[in-house]
Amino acid sequence: MSEPSTVTDAADPRLSDYTDLTDVELRRRREPAEGLFIAEGEKVIRRALAAGFRMRSMLLTAKWLGVMGDVIAETDAPVHLVDPALAERVTGYHVHRGALASMERKPLPSAAEVLDGARRVAVLEGLVDHTNLGAIFRSAAALGMDAVLLSPDCADPLYRRAVKTSMGAVFSVPYARLDPWPDSLAAVRAAGFELLALTPSGAEDFTVAKSHLLDRAALMLGAEGDGLTPKALAAADQRVRIPMAHGIDSLNVGAAAAIAFYAVNHG
Repeated sequence: MSEPSTVTDAADPRLSDYTDLTDVELRRRREPAEGLFIAEGEKVIRRALAAGFRMRSMLLTAKWLGVMGDVIAETDAPVHLVDPALAERVTGYHVHRGALASMERKPLPSAAEVLDGARRVAVLEGLVDHTNLGAIFRSAAALGMDAVLLSPDCADPLYRRAVKTSMGAVFSVPYARLDPWPDSLAAVRAAGFELLALTPSGAEDFTVAKSHLLDRAALMLGAEGDGLTPKALAAADQRVRIPMAHGIDSLNVGAAAAIAFYAVNHG
């Protein structure tokens, strides 16, 4: 058990893992380099621990001591007790949930490892919006996708906002980077997957493509707005689209992913 210690100085080095959490560029560079990520809120912290991530430390306000009591009792990581104003000075924002944990990252698996035994995977290109990325991981977990593959320029699934939006689903869906891109898509095809590019342009409806009948399917989704690049589209086996009404030509990528994940598993 770790005995909580009160910290009153925002510059205290014990709080260094939690500084400037709103500086996306800084945290994007720092967290992978230092092998850490931030879990925010009781549920997300518990899900990270349940997924086998090791806690480096925890930052709490007083009212969360009771709620997190069992976690504190089971960890040997330091627990830093701060008042809400200090938490805001350190992190750069009002910590609504009052509980943060710095967690240690695990080594990222290879694409071959996450594809082994999988039947339904999502392939994401250029997803840099952490909220969209988190939403896609949450849908992937809920709707039966076995893994997620990311182009090298996709955002970090373990960035705080992505973790928070996914409600910890990033811990339960295996993921890997595909590099080089898009050449590595050939390895996905070689593993027996049909590459289905989700795009409104020159595509067949899911009902026509019958993607749900394929033994192994890899659903390719591009960034909000631009969609998949021409090179990614050229690498696909089929182009598929979601039928839409009232002249609407596209959906938010998170919404489109959820519909596509359901269709490819249950359509």
